Formats: sequence, structure tokens, C-alpha cells
Amino acid sequence: MNTEEMGANERREFLKKSVLLTGGVLLNGIAFAGANTSVDDTIKIALIGCGDRGTGAAFQALNTKENLKLVAMADAFSDRLEEAYKNLSTKYGAKVDVPKERRFVGFDAYKQAIALADVVILATPPGFRPGHFEEAVNQSKHIFMEKPVAVDAPGIRRVLAAAKIAEQKKLNVVVGLQRRYQTNYREGMQRIQDGMIGDITGGQVYWNSGGVWVKKRQPNQTEMEYQMRNWYYFNWLCGDHIVEQHVHNIDIANWIKNAHPVSVQGTGSRAWRTGKDYGEIYDNHSVELTYADGAVIHSQCRHFEGIDNRVDESFQGTKGRVLFDAGGNVGRIWDSKGTVLFNHSLKVNPNPYQVEHDELFAAIAKGEFKYKDAERGAISCMTSIIGRYATYSGKKIKWEDALNADNSLFPDELSWTAMPKVVPDANGLYPIPTPGRTKVI
Repeated sequence: MNTEEMGANERREFLKKSVLLTGGVLLNGIAFAGANTSVDDTIKIALIGCGDRGTGAAFQALNTKENLKLVAMADAFSDRLEEAYKNLSTKYGAKVDVPKERRFVGFDAYKQAIALADVVILATPPGFRPGHFEEAVNQSKHIFMEKPVAVDAPGIRRVLAAAKIAEQKKLNVVVGLQRRYQTNYREGMQRIQDGMIGDITGGQVYWNSGGVWVKKRQPNQTEMEYQMRNWYYFNWLCGDHIVEQHVHNIDIANWIKNAHPVSVQGTGSRAWRTGKDYGEIYDNHSVELTYADGAVIHSQCRHFEGIDNRVDESFQGTKGRVLFDAGGNVGRIWDSKGTVLFNHSLKVNPNPYQVEHDELFAAIAKGEFKYKDAERGAISCMTSIIGRYATYSGKKIKWEDALNADNSLFPDELSWTAMPKVVPDANGLYPIPTPGRTKVI
């Protein structure tokens, strides 16, 4: 008799016995022994972080072909949670089964929501990611987590440690560096890894744009609430835009080199976004990533309005060159004489934000252990963090020195009345890093 021929009670007992025989455990109807199969075939998901990106990730999860149900939600802010719940339940109806008692609000809300799910979506501001990832791994959940996975070296070390445990438990982990799931990148990278342009000797990666939203300070807000509402401009929450945004392009540099840099140097400043609304971060960074073989990849990101935008990656090899463009769906390879060797077809390029969820949930539904993105996501995020260390300090930063730094940006206490480590002066201005004076590690 196979499991399809069994009744519900028989199937549950069959799974329990199978798990015990293989040394696993059964949690929330999911058998954790290398194959995760819900007793009623419904995969329960929890959304941690109900802002725009979290809501978008939940949409993509619920758009997959698998039998999913959103059963819990958590956010520090009730208004963000309720807005997300309204949007999701309006579109997906019964697939969103999150009554009031399963909508958790507050700094510790994530623990309650994680406990109710088989798979968790981690999409809060990234400063919270290491703790949330640890908790999800400790509770033996499969995970989709947005990039970046941390904002400082201590956070990266926590993620790397939890990633090892996740792999031991055979938990699928996908990180939202979606270019890794984009067809033009996958096709181009495969050809490069097969030697089409030889050894990579250098490259350039860019995220130059007009910047992102600003949330104005509201009357009666505490400093903690203001910073969390305006999280993009505070390093304990965001890591600066070289970490939060430019990590996508830096990840491609590490991917094509199949390595991380051994040192980083560069420069940055606040040239355009200089007012009190922009917190403590820079609006431009320009760094050199030096790899162990001597190859140097130039990284540039900026938030200036009224200028030419550029978001792409290009690399040069001993036998040719390649250009990737996420927005334009370009994947083009030339030989050293300029002859096109490969040109990605725009007809085959599904939305990578959707693909990463399609592949994750398909693996979970089949009981497969296929995705372990956490370590490589952490390494690319650490590369971006070192870029920030280099521009803020004006110094050449070595990988090992940075990774071992004990410089946590996270507040000593989390409450609405607690004070973050960086606060404004009497004029409402935040301290800005000064190269040559600012100590980063």
C-alpha cells in the first residue's frame, strides 16, 4: 500500500514511523529527515516583515503551482501588517488563512509566526535578518529570505553559523539575489564557466540610479520608530545602499570569479542627498574588489537625481568579454575580436522573482533538498559590507580582518522608547562617516 491509498490517520502514522526510522522529527505535520511532506499536502507559510518587499514575496509564493496557504504574519507595525493582509486576502481569498490571532505585532512577533509554518518568508529590514534566520533554522523551517542577509560582520557570522545547521537539517534556503535565478545570467554564466572567454581578469559592476523613498519624521514619533520607518537611511537596519541594493551586482562579481575578494579599497561621500532626511548613509560609493589571483573588479553605486542611470555588469577575460543587464534582459558574450559568441534570447526570460519561489516550493513539495543559498548570500553581503567599511574609513580593508570584526551596529535594546546607537544632534543631523577619521573595524 502506498501513501496515496492510505487514509489520513494511516498516512500520519506512516510518516511518523518513517521519520523515527531515519532519525528525524515531525513538526507541524512536516517530516524532517531529508524529505519534507505535509500530512494534508498543504505547505503552510508565514510572512515575517509585511512591507512592500515582503508582500511581494508572499504574492510570488502564492502564485506558485504548489498547494500553499499563508497561515501567519508578523511585523513590528500593525498598520503595515494589516495593509499587507488586506492586499493578499483580496487577491488570494482562502489561500490566506490568517485570522486576528495569527497576526502578530511587535519586536518578538516573528517567533510566534515562525512556529506555525512549514516555510517562512523573511523580509524585514535586513538588520533583523540574522536573528530571524537563526530562529527559523532552530525551529527547522524551510526559508526564503530577502537580501541582504546582514549589515555588519557579527551578523554575517551568525548567518554563516546558522547556514551550517540548516544544511545539516536539510532545510532549503533561498536568498533573494534573484539574478541567480534569471535565465540570461544562468545561460551566460554556464558558458563562461565552460571557458568561453577564458580567465576573468577584470570587470565593472554598477547600480547608479536616482535613489529611493524617504519617510518624513512624524509628530510624536520616538527615535526608534522614526529610524525603523525610515530604515533605508540607517546602517543598523539597511547597511547603506552599497549593501542593501548594490549587493545584487557585487554578487555577480563573486559568481563570475567563483570567489570573494581578498581586499577592498575605495571612496564615497554624500554629494547630493545631504539633508537630515537621509540619515547617516552615503549617496555614492566607488570601490575596487581585488581577488586572490590579482583580478580587480570595479564597483560603483550612487543615488543622484537627474543623471544617467546604469545597472549592469560587464567582465573581461583572456579570450573575450561579457555584458549582463538585469533590466534589459541582456546576456551577450563576445570573443577578443568583437564577434558575438552568445546572445540571450529575450523570448525565454521568466520573471526571476517568481522563478526563485517556483523552484523553492517545488523542491519542498517533492521532499527534495536542493537549495542552500545562505552561505553564498552571506559572502556576497559581506563583500558589500567591506565596501562600506572601505569608503567610510578611506582604508584598504582585508577580508579576514573585516569578517572577524566585533562592531555590531544593532541596538542594545529593542523597544519603542530605546535609543539606537546613532542619534541626531540638536539640529536633527546625524553623524556622517569621515574617511581618515571614522573607525569601522
